[in-house]
Amino acid sequence: MSIYFVIFGAAVHADGTPSATLKHRVDNALLLARKAPSRMFLATGGLGRRGPAEAHIIRDCLVAGGIDHSEILVEDRATDTLESAVYCDRILRQRKDVELLIPCSSGYHNPRCALLLRILGYRVRMVSVPSDCEFVGLRTWTLYVLKEILALPYDAMLLLAKRITNRGGL
Repeated sequence: MSIYFVIFGAAVHADGTPSATLKHRVDNALLLARKAPSRMFLATGGLGRRGPAEAHIIRDCLVAGGIDHSEILVEDRATDTLESAVYCDRILRQRKDVELLIPCSSGYHNPRCALLLRILGYRVRMVSVPSDCEFVGLRTWTLYVLKEILALPYDAMLLLAKRITNRGGL
């Protein structure tokens, strides 16, 4: 059985390099995964406003960090957090070795990621991650936190409604 580190996307620069926030998410996943005896990574994120798909940049950062391609799964279609959770679920349902999911995102975003994955039926462990306020600035960070306050219950209700109307499937 494996621990899956689900790395949620963030902005990519026009030149294809990761934003500081995206790099921070990958670096945190790499740090956490060093202690995992059996691990896999699931990179999620589609095309943003610029550059290649976020998941492809995550994969490239993981490989640059010493992770073998065989330990990396890629979901490159999602355009938001809810889609990421749903598309990751479709990938993970095909796997037979999922023991635990660890969402790897920003501190303000991790609670929503974890809740959505739990609603989908996974065992999830939320870990503390350093704030990325220094990368985005206090004003932007505050806006992100306020967005999460609204988005968490909204996405959770949408996902629960989909599960009910589809009798558990998505």
